[in-house]
Amino acid sequence: MPTEDEIFDKVREALMDALGVDDDEVVPTATLQGDLDAESIDFLDIVFRLEKAFDIKIERGELFPEDILTNADYVNDGKVNEEGIVKLRERMPFADLTKFESEPLVQNLGQQLTVKDMCNFVAHKLAA
Repeated sequence: MPTEDEIFDKVREALMDALGVDDDEVVPTATLQGDLDAESIDFLDIVFRLEKAFDIKIERGELFPEDILTNADYVNDGKVNEEGIVKLRERMPFADLTKFESEPLVQNLGQQLTVKDMCNFVAHKLAA
C-alpha cells in the first residue's frame, strides 16, 4: 500500500497531465472544477490516468455517482434530498460532503470535490 505522500504525488501527476495545470496549483484543498477548471469530459481522462497510475479499476459512477444525481427519488428541483444525501455518503465515503450538505444543489457537488477527496478515493480503492 503506497503512503499518503506517494498517493498524493501520483494523483497530482494525473491531474496535471489531464488538466494541463501546474504542480503548484494541485494542492490538497484545490477543488477540481472550481480551482483546477476540470470539466465533465476531463473526469474520463482523470479516471483513466488514475486507473493506470494505481493499477485499479474505477467503475462508471463510482467516483462521481451521476445515477444518484439524476434520480428523481433523490433530487427535487435541482436539490439533493435527505435520502439522496444518505446515498451519496454511502457511495462517496472518501469525500467530505459537509459543505455540500449545507446547500445540496446538484451542480455544487462537482464544484466541491477536492484533490484531497481524490487522494482519499484512491486510498479507499487500494484498501478494498
